Amino acid sequence: MDTLTRIRAFIDVVDAEGFSAAARRVGRSKALLSKYVRELEDELGALLLNRTTRQFSLTEAGHTYYRTASEILKEIDNLADLVRANNSDLKGRLRITAPRTFVDAEIGQSLVDFGKQHPELSLEIISDDRFVDLVEEGFDVAIRITRLEDSTLIARKLDDFQVLICAAPEFLEKAGPIDHPTDLSKVPCILDTNGRSYSNWRFVEPDGSAFTVPVSGPIEVNSPLAALRAAVSGLGVSIIPDFIARPKIATGELVTLFDEFLPRDRGIYAIYPHRRYLPAKVRTLVDFLHAWFRKPRGQPEATGQGDQLT
Repeated sequence: MDTLTRIRAFIDVVDAEGFSAAARRVGRSKALLSKYVRELEDELGALLLNRTTRQFSLTEAGHTYYRTASEILKEIDNLADLVRANNSDLKGRLRITAPRTFVDAEIGQSLVDFGKQHPELSLEIISDDRFVDLVEEGFDVAIRITRLEDSTLIARKLDDFQVLICAAPEFLEKAGPIDHPTDLSKVPCILDTNGRSYSNWRFVEPDGSAFTVPVSGPIEVNSPLAALRAAVSGLGVSIIPDFIARPKIATGELVTLFDEFLPRDRGIYAIYPHRRYLPAKVRTLVDFLHAWFRKPRGQPEATGQGDQLT
């Protein structure tokens, strides 16, 4: 039995958090996986897993071995994908993490369209507002809506993004004059706690200087959709992603404030780890999303061809 098979068995067990779950996932018997892991431990002369009748945990050596071995296997698999890319269909599992804001909004259809076009790929889409560690948690791609910061990860911009300051017309009639962003500190605001500075809204003066305004109000939520509903109901002023707010602005249920003071340094990005051999499935997904955001809505799905990563 070769070492790579034993390593794969060990990683499968750790990823599935147990021998039984791993056996179901990979289609091998629990006894066989246990045998492979024991053989790997014998080969290394080190205990990798602490086993009990109900659960297991990684030893210190197991943690170290898992992190490094996972990356080595990814490189081997990625190299194989790269070689096969022009000769066979894409196959395998693609793990994607994206904010709930993205997945639940209309633009979340982009991932559905990709899955429809590539049924041979198994997509695992995790909707999570946490700032996840792609390498540590085993994700292939992350969708992030943010200001781009320095990182060891690779980012490709998919689309522009900004937030809008919104309120219902009837609320503004009752609230009285709101002539400058600083006036927001005196009126009820709806706070979306997903934001990094949810109670200090960021603005930019016409001369480029930035300033923040402390805000408070009757509702704090961790969902821009809930903040949208609260704003439409007239409960206060809210800061809402543009792709969520636009339909309500179009119907007149919401109006925007201080557009000229809003920062424009954010975007929607596809993020992936820097690897020597980029998996074909990752390349195909990122190319697809890049094309999807550049086509008019309602047009046929992008093919991902002719717009390659550089």
